[in-house]
Formats: sequence, C-alpha cells, structure tokens
Amino acid sequence: MPEPRRAVTLAYEALAAEDAGRMCRDIPESACHAQPQNFIRHATALGLNKAADGLADPKLVLSWLMTHLGAPSAMIGFLVPIREAGALLPQLFIAARIRAMARRKWAWAGAALGQGIGAAIILAAALMLGGAAAGAVILLGLAVLALSRAVASVAYKDVLGKTVDKGQRGTVTGVAGTWSAMLVIGFALTLILFSEARAGIVLGALALAALAWVLAGVVFAGLAEEPGASGGGANGWRAAIANLHYLREDRQLARFILARGLLTSTALAPPWLVVLAAGEGGAALEGLGALVLASSLAALLSSYIWGRLADRSSRRVLIWTGIAGAASMVVTLAFAGLGLAGTIWAMPLALFGLMVAHQGVRLGRSTYLVDMATQDRRAVYTAISNTVIGVILLASGLFGALASMFGAAVTLAVFAVMAAGGAIVAHGLKELGHG
Repeated sequence: MPEPRRAVTLAYEALAAEDAGRMCRDIPESACHAQPQNFIRHATALGLNKAADGLADPKLVLSWLMTHLGAPSAMIGFLVPIREAGALLPQLFIAARIRAMARRKWAWAGAALGQGIGAAIILAAALMLGGAAAGAVILLGLAVLALSRAVASVAYKDVLGKTVDKGQRGTVTGVAGTWSAMLVIGFALTLILFSEARAGIVLGALALAALAWVLAGVVFAGLAEEPGASGGGANGWRAAIANLHYLREDRQLARFILARGLLTSTALAPPWLVVLAAGEGGAALEGLGALVLASSLAALLSSYIWGRLADRSSRRVLIWTGIAGAASMVVTLAFAGLGLAGTIWAMPLALFGLMVAHQGVRLGRSTYLVDMATQDRRAVYTAISNTVIGVILLASGLFGALASMFGAAVTLAVFAVMAAGGAIVAHGLKELGHG
C-alpha cells in the first residue's frame, strides 16, 4: 500500500474505526473499500467549510463589519434572515434537480466555489465601499453565499449517506467541527491580542474564508462516489409541492421537523443574549474577539463528543441539547436578574453554554435525518426539512421583533420554553441508535 494511502487509513482508524467486522452496513462494498479515504476527505472539506463559516459569521463578524463601514442599521438587521432563510428556503425547489445527478459530489463542490465567490464579493465591498453602498453589496454577497449553501446542504447528506457507513457519519462531522473550531479560535485570539488592527484582521479573515471554500470544493470533488439513482429529476413548483406529501405520509418526518423547528431557538437566542448584556452597560462585550472565542471554544470542546453520541443515538442528542439550551437561557436570565449581565465573564460564559447546545442540535438533527431516510429519499427529505425550517426562521424573526417590545429577557424566556418543547417532541421520535 502506498505510504500516503496508508497514512490516510491509519488516520481513519484512529478517528473512527471500531470493529472491522462492522465496517459496512448500509453502503455498497465498493464504497466500503474507499471509506477511509472518503472519511478523511469529508472531514477535510467539511472542516474547511465550517472554518470559513466562522471567519465570515454573519451574527458576529459581518454585523461588526457593516457597523464599522457605516451601513444603516436596517441593513444590518437583514444579515441573519438572508443567511439562514436564503440557505434553507430554496432547497425544496432544487432537490429534484440535484436528484437528477448521478454523482452529487459535483453539486457540493460547485456550491463551495459559489460560497467562495460570495465571500469575495463581501471582501471587495469592504475594501472599496462604505455606508449604504457597502451594506447593499455585502448583503448581495451574502445572498450568493446563502444560495450556494442551499445547494450544498441538499447534496451533502445524500453524498454522506452513499460514501460513509452508518455509525461513522456523526463522527466525521464531529471531527470536522473540532479541527475547524481550532482555526476560528486562532482568529478570535488574534482579534483579542491585536485589537487595534481589528479591521485589517477581519478583512484578512474574509480572504481566508473565500480561499477555504474553494479548497473545500477541490477536496470534495476527489471523493470516490458511486453513481446513484437519478430518476425523478423534474424540478420547479410542481415537484416541490408534490414532495410535501411526505409530511402527511411519514409521521416521523413531521415530528422530526417540529422538534427541529422548536430547537431553532438555540440559533435565534444569541443576539438577544448580547442585547440583554448591552442593556446593562456590558462594555466588556464590545470586543468582537471575546464573542468569537466563546462560540469557537464551544464548537471545539463539544463537536466530536456530540458526533460520537449522535452515532449512538441522535434522538437522545436532540433531547439533551434541548434541555441544555433551555438551561443555558435560564442561566442567562439568572445572571441578568442578579445584575451580572454587564460583567466581563457572565455573557461569554452563557454564550458558551448556549453554543455547546447549538452544536449538539446541528449534529443530532443532521445524523438523525440521514439515518431516518432511505437512500432514495435523503435528498428530498433534507430539502423538505430545511425549507420548512426556513419558513419557521422567517416567522421566528417576526415573532422576535414583536417579543422585543417586552424586552430581551422575555424573548429569551420564550426561546427557553421552545428549546424545552423541542426536547419533549424529540423524546417521541423513533430510536434509530445502534451503539
């Protein structure tokens, strides 16, 4: 065996392999032989994708950048809706087109290139424009990035299900999340140590994000993916509406989507946490680096563990993360009630706990959906789930705007109830664990 391939196999065995006799359970024998190389490519490409996400995070990095450039606050308010809804809502309408591709790795690789182009547009706006013009072009670049991500999301779970065996999927996602978080932690520490050069560091991070997405596409294109069924390739509104019948026919899918919808509270809560701190004069939270560091440490310390737990029981992961998310928000409210929200440690600590829960939600929902769906339905189920969640996120944005009338504390309390409700709904899901 050539040395590079042997090194890949050893790395795979160290990270994931358990029992050679259990190596192939729901992928073809040919895919099983290529699994060590595919596992490492998945971990590398997905890690580059996650690192780029952290370097160009709309909730933290891009909102700071638009404020720095003098963009109107109304434009800043569109960052998260464009990023989240733009990445989810189109998926129902593109799933059939991706289904028509025998090898869907090319869809993911092309989408990674598209995200790199989106990041480059944002960087160009930051370098050449200011005020409303910069804000408008940044939102355009983010829209390109989000639409590309929609394609990647539909394609990824299907390719993962074809190239990595059941029992290793959560692990490969966890490995990617762990090493990518280390890179983002380096970014956060750089922001903290060289705060005077924060603007230049952010611009450099955007350039690195664009490069990382391009490299991710190149790595992913090298996967050994067997041709899959490509029937049902019709596209458009008719195919999209036809796919919705699965929500009526598959009660587990509907219940899973409801649980996932309630657990979006772990993603929606962080901005309100920051608002709560700012309302108490939280000068300690002005540093972008502290927020990025708290979020990145959460990913680093929890991604691999959540991934391994998801391979044992992704249902239980969804239950635990709902409880953990609700508890983190209750702790945040307790800090505020005790007058600690403006201290240097309270909100970063609360954000850390919340992001640990959110990492588990992301890994648990991804692994459960891939394990629940058969190979011929993975792309469609992924698109249905993500499109419905996109609508929920838009509705949650409106709900958050209305709830803000009663203050950040009330909004966080409602999100805590949603997270707890998500845990309750997830408890009724079918157990798919095998560990």
